[in-house]
Amino acid sequence: MPAARRAGPDDLAFVRDTTYASYLPLLGAMPLPVSADHAALIAAGQVWLVRDGTADAGLMVLEDSADHLMIESLALLPACQGRGLGRWMLDFAEQRARRAGLPELRLYTNVLMTRNIAIYTQAGFTETRQEPVPHRPGYMRTHMTKQLA
Repeated sequence: MPAARRAGPDDLAFVRDTTYASYLPLLGAMPLPVSADHAALIAAGQVWLVRDGTADAGLMVLEDSADHLMIESLALLPACQGRGLGRWMLDFAEQRARRAGLPELRLYTNVLMTRNIAIYTQAGFTETRQEPVPHRPGYMRTHMTKQLA
């Protein structure tokens, strides 16, 4: 049974190593979440590690806002993909948003990540807009939302 816990300073290497590195061949460059200040995100309590059995399997970065919960990042180790953990992570984020009384989940992803877009759509997210990725000429980002109320 999966479980989540807030990441601590000792988890920094795992967070850095797990954050979307598998998308380098698809995008041709490291995705923006890879260059985030992971230590600051951990210190702010925004990084959650997902454990499957006895080992950490992935992470999520969740940011509370006044009117929504932003899923800044979801990442699973390649060996842990395909076991329903990504969907479990989305459900975890939704439960957190509902407990906080937030009416909406938001996320964004690169338009080239069509597999992720399909997973998010199956989970009830809808695309709201596309925009260029800041500081990445030629890259496009798709914004998605899920209404909870």
